[in-house]
Amino acid sequence: MANAFFANWRQNIIYIGFVVIFLVFAVTLADKGFLNPNNLLNIVRQTAMIAVMAIAMTFVLSAGEIDLSVGAVAGLATVTVAMGIAAGGPIVGVGAGIATGLAVGMFNGWLTTRIGIPSFLTTLAMMGIAKGVAMWISATAAVPILSSGYSWLFGGGNLGPVPVLMLWMAVLGGIGHIVLRRSGFGRRVLATGGGETAARYSGIDTKAIKFKVLVLSSLAAALAGMLYAGRLQSGRFQLGEGDELSVIAAAVLGGTSLFGGRGTVIGTIVGALMIGLINNGLILMGLEFSQQLIARGGIIILAVALSQKRS
Repeated sequence: MANAFFANWRQNIIYIGFVVIFLVFAVTLADKGFLNPNNLLNIVRQTAMIAVMAIAMTFVLSAGEIDLSVGAVAGLATVTVAMGIAAGGPIVGVGAGIATGLAVGMFNGWLTTRIGIPSFLTTLAMMGIAKGVAMWISATAAVPILSSGYSWLFGGGNLGPVPVLMLWMAVLGGIGHIVLRRSGFGRRVLATGGGETAARYSGIDTKAIKFKVLVLSSLAAALAGMLYAGRLQSGRFQLGEGDELSVIAAAVLGGTSLFGGRGTVIGTIVGALMIGLINNGLILMGLEFSQQLIARGGIIILAVALSQKRS
């Protein structure tokens, strides 16, 4: 089994890389508290929202599409959730968050599958629209969340020593893995991304598949926004800003193809954790923010390059 693992080392580079980077940081940053349980749990807390969005992004990329609006949609959802809680309590807030993701996802899906606008352009435009709406309805001010129950369930709580955010990530990751690998829907997603024409001839409604994965992506982004809002006890349009890059990087690092037809949810979660691990280690090293960006980008490029098969 070990021989098979290392024989396909390119496919498993994300797991090898995660272990190597963890061990390097564990040795070099031992005196700075890297292995402190609180620090390790903080990595999970900071990574959970990226992982939630990246799970759905795995489906989008596997279907041959892309969603650049996830960060802005997460930010918009934090605002709508906070305003909903202020107006009618946690249930109204959760409903507002879900409705935000559903509305954006259906609009993205409709433009892409019915009007024929490439998802790159559709979601790029939606990125600006979502951020603009969030700024407009919040008047660019933070909207406080005063519900302790909501904050506990959506990001701020712990079950014993285990952060609720870790449970969200684990449960959604498990569901995503089963759906992608074991369900008919997952097989149709991979078939659509692997060859849309062939998938259509085999009876798959490829437009419906693409519509559904774009809706799924926006719903996941809205959920990530709800988790951001719960953890920070406020809704702010800035939350989630720039997350789309980390989300896509996590999926690609984990082995999902940008060109469709191949994806793995478990690899995506490990990719998200790897990005969080790198961020945490570079901060503990005391690097300036500009140096962190350079180092993080270089490590990600190296990992992706090593995972690519040579023709």
